[in-house]
Amino acid sequence: MVWTQALEIVPGVTAVIGGGGKTTLLRTLGGELAAAGHAVLLCTTTKIFPFPGIPCVTEGGEAALRAAVAESRLVCAGTALENGKLTAPELPVRELAALFEYVLVEADGAARRPMKAHAPHEPVIPPETGQTVCVAGASGFRRTIREGAHRPERYAALAGAKETDRITPEMAAAVLRAEGLHRRLLVNQAELAPGAAMELAELAGCPAIAGSLRLGKIFKEGWMRC
Repeated sequence: MVWTQALEIVPGVTAVIGGGGKTTLLRTLGGELAAAGHAVLLCTTTKIFPFPGIPCVTEGGEAALRAAVAESRLVCAGTALENGKLTAPELPVRELAALFEYVLVEADGAARRPMKAHAPHEPVIPPETGQTVCVAGASGFRRTIREGAHRPERYAALAGAKETDRITPEMAAAVLRAEGLHRRLLVNQAELAPGAAMELAELAGCPAIAGSLRLGKIFKEGWMRC
């Protein structure tokens, strides 16, 4: 349970926000927890595509979820949209948390950008959430704010920079600190910019790791408490 232990994922509801690998993190954590014998639900409060190879419940309520988890310890749930994506499940999160040991929720979108600043209505974190993990993609360090960050105008304002400036670990840390939305940070894609990724983990001001979900490798654990 490499990633579960490194991010100190505990039973209950965990929200995942940010950019650069949220969906991959949900699937990775879910796989680890299910392999250890736990009942795990993957879902969203925004919009996601279904997880390939994971049973997905889109209707039928509690009975359908109980039947699905009896067959597979790892289940996805959501309300199907016409474009093939899922939005929030029909059951409220408090009821889902009574059915599953772990509920992992993708709580915002990033338009496939590695970095993100949040609008006032974001993220959509359920009130039952016990912990929030933010993901930042190290591929953003190769780009300008305009290229690498979702909501670049807000990102630049929080970073004290221009949209044409290239993202640095100091800028990314400034944005994360200003927002203060999470308790743990994963700097993903660290193989693309290991020095910058590890520097951000050190500057984060909260429990943070730098690693690569794609490679299954943790480069650095920086457990500085908030």
